[in-house]
Amino acid sequence: MSPRQLTMMGLGSAIGAGLFIGSGAGIQAAGPAVLISYLVAGTLIIIVMWALGEMAAANPNSGAFSVYTGKALGPVAGATIGWLWWAQLVVVIAAEALGAAGLLATVFPMLPVWLMALIFMGFFTAVNLTGVRNFGEFEFWFALLKVAAIVAFLLVGAALLLGWIPNASSPGLSHFAIDSGFAPNGMAGIATGLFVVAFAFGGTEIVSVAAAETRDPERSVGRAVRTVVWRIMVFYVGSIFVIAAVIPWNSPELKSPFAGVLDMAGLPGAATVITLVAVVALLSALNANLYGASRMIFSLAERQEAPRALKALTGARVPALAVAASVAFGFIATVLELLFPDHVLPLLLNFVGSTCLVVWGSALVSQIILRRRADAAGTRLPLRMAGFPWLSGFGVLLLAATFAVGLAGADSRTQLLSTFALVAVIAGGSWLRRRSLANQPAGPARG
Repeated sequence: MSPRQLTMMGLGSAIGAGLFIGSGAGIQAAGPAVLISYLVAGTLIIIVMWALGEMAAANPNSGAFSVYTGKALGPVAGATIGWLWWAQLVVVIAAEALGAAGLLATVFPMLPVWLMALIFMGFFTAVNLTGVRNFGEFEFWFALLKVAAIVAFLLVGAALLLGWIPNASSPGLSHFAIDSGFAPNGMAGIATGLFVVAFAFGGTEIVSVAAAETRDPERSVGRAVRTVVWRIMVFYVGSIFVIAAVIPWNSPELKSPFAGVLDMAGLPGAATVITLVAVVALLSALNANLYGASRMIFSLAERQEAPRALKALTGARVPALAVAASVAFGFIATVLELLFPDHVLPLLLNFVGSTCLVVWGSALVSQIILRRRADAAGTRLPLRMAGFPWLSGFGVLLLAATFAVGLAGADSRTQLLSTFALVAVIAGGSWLRRRSLANQPAGPARG
């Protein structure tokens, strides 16, 4: 994979349906003050990305944060993080296939949702089986399309706010006035928005997984981290600023916020265009998540934490069985969701909804431990996180505050407790597996 593909993958995995469709939920919770939530969560993900970048540049591995956690906290912790992330991705793969098919059906009602979902998963399975270069090229163009859509949106939004669009009234910055509902739900709304926003940034960690299959990872990872973090902040904060300035926080148009802004600008066909962009966003995330899931379970197999057959490679050096195992769950979950609508996927997503926060926490703690070990041993690191250990510690505090906010809310508390239960089950299973392997009699000596 080339450096440009790695950079665009980081952007593409973070800029998904959470921005194009879900950003309205954060504004409804906090009003325009959700910008504070985005700045806090954005600061956290920047710190996490720098921590992951430092470790990935020093040790590019397809197991990424799972391997780093294993080195820092022990093999059971490493396997737990790996399986937890894999479980999240395979569930999300099904959700993204169904979501993209459902959105496409709103534009072309004659297309069956179930058939389109299966076609999407089948197509991207084939893409992932052809080799990392083809996967990276697909992801590059998908991400480029999303970035172009956001840049165009920001230009239209700026023109609308400045009153440069004929026959379209500009609200200016009136929605940001304190007495006009800047923070209609106070600090509680900003806190709720923080938890919502944290999930929107999920996916950026896939850069550390892809580093193992990138040319010159020492330079590529550093470049990708620097590029991804500032562009995410510009695109996310810029888009939310425009949406919050144009659409009132209690408007029903926040169900599709980008389309709402474009409609107010008087652009015909805006809703259809943004729906198609959202479809591309979901398919891009599906493509990246299938790649990430297959590489993670491949790494687990290499470490004897998953069936050995999953580490087999094709002539193109693709872990074909790992790809098949990752997408198989998506096919099963999709069929079950179609048989029992609105029951299967919501239940599964509830268990893995907070996974990204656990992964980020493991990355920060691992970086602190591994960096101290490297400094004590005098080991040269190709990429060093600035401000250590204070910046890493600040990231841990921000993450702890996010967990506290989540536990204070009823819906988010259920997600967190479900994820904690899943972590406990996986950790227990990993410990039992390692104990079983350790108790097996050694094979006959070879002479």
